[in-house]
Amino acid sequence: MKITAVEAIPYAIPYTHPLRFASGEVHTADHVLIRVHTEDGIVGEADAPPRPYTYGETQRSIKEMVEEVFGPHVVGKSVFDRSAIHAVMRRTIHNQVAKGALDIALWDAMGKALDVPVTTLLGGWTDSMRVSHMLGFKPARELLEEALEFGERYGITTFKLKTGRRPLALDVEAARVLREGLGPEADIYLDANRGWTANEAMEVLRQTADLGLSLLEEPCDAKEAMSRRRLVEKFPIPIVGDESVPTAGDASRELLSGGCTAICIKTARSGFTEAQEILGLCTGLGVDVTMGNQIDTQIGSLATVAFGAAFEATSRRAGELSNFLDMSDDLLAEPIEIRDGRIAARHVPGVGAAVDEDKLTRYRTDR
Repeated sequence: MKITAVEAIPYAIPYTHPLRFASGEVHTADHVLIRVHTEDGIVGEADAPPRPYTYGETQRSIKEMVEEVFGPHVVGKSVFDRSAIHAVMRRTIHNQVAKGALDIALWDAMGKALDVPVTTLLGGWTDSMRVSHMLGFKPARELLEEALEFGERYGITTFKLKTGRRPLALDVEAARVLREGLGPEADIYLDANRGWTANEAMEVLRQTADLGLSLLEEPCDAKEAMSRRRLVEKFPIPIVGDESVPTAGDASRELLSGGCTAICIKTARSGFTEAQEILGLCTGLGVDVTMGNQIDTQIGSLATVAFGAAFEATSRRAGELSNFLDMSDDLLAEPIEIRDGRIAARHVPGVGAAVDEDKLTRYRTDR
């Protein structure tokens, strides 16, 4: 099972409408399809979603890191030599999305070689995940209409409200309108994407204390260490680290310093291997985890489901799995279905994200 080639294919698929939040906005999924080829003809695949305004990685940088920096040291190794391959990647700091996608492609190849679903290899806890839907920057009434539509069409009852706007009243109004319109049974939580200061976040939580919000994710920059610790100490709901915790080391720093009380795991930036390290840290400390979304395609969403369904801790909360619905098309050969608010893990060898080659030819940007 030696690796014969590592391939990074850039492609672009437009969104049906711009996706806006505190750290930026996107109009097109300018992603990279990572492929690991083996001497046995098996190909492991994964999707890499660049987020330059968050992590500093671009489509071009991911392609060059995977093919020019990691690739020459990976070719010739077995897909099962994950520790040796990760030692190669660790020599380069940052570039988490490039590393994460290469890791997922390795797991996909391993699953195919063993004829076992990756979710089973990882842990096999359950066969599906509940879906949380992300609501972006829109007027409050439009957000409620979208939430009601997704509840009716897909059975979704968990909603993540993107916040971090100024004036703060916009976000407070949105949270209040959602709670009144969706009722007490809906799970609603906030994600400010570092858009507020810690003091602004405290004011929003004060004004929404009666709404039963379940989480507040990345309220302010983690560099505001003292203010963030004060925020964590003052409010009872979990303060979730996301952009501030892309690695296991970052997660341990934030948890031990009191900067957050829950961790968002994103397989798009950690792969499956480091995601397990982060999860082990959190379960050992008794810290809640959420499964996040990096505006993933269906390929990326299936990777999140494969990991999230594999463990008890990652299955407790709904995962952010519906962003692919905002895309005008996708590379996945067999589209994902959301039924009764859940997405099933695919019980086929590997991750189960087979690519439609005709669509890849249509959308790739390197030819």
